[in-house]
Amino acid sequence: MEATVGDKLLVHGRVVGRHDRTAEIVEVLGEHGHPPYRVRFDDDGHEAVMSPGPDAVVRPKGRSGEGA
Repeated sequence: MEATVGDKLLVHGRVVGRHDRTAEIVEVLGEHGHPPYRVRFDDDGHEAVMSPGPDAVVRPKGRSGEGA
């Protein structure tokens, strides 16, 4: 997984009733775009450092159709 600042991270809900969450990558802490990432969640503004697993997808900045 590789990302740059400004990309979106889509984290799929893994539990029934838990919705997908999106976050903006605000800092790349790994080398060459690799995790971990500092992210800011779109729904509540919470910031966290994450090393996303297989339930997450990076959407490059400027890409439309995020709900697709």
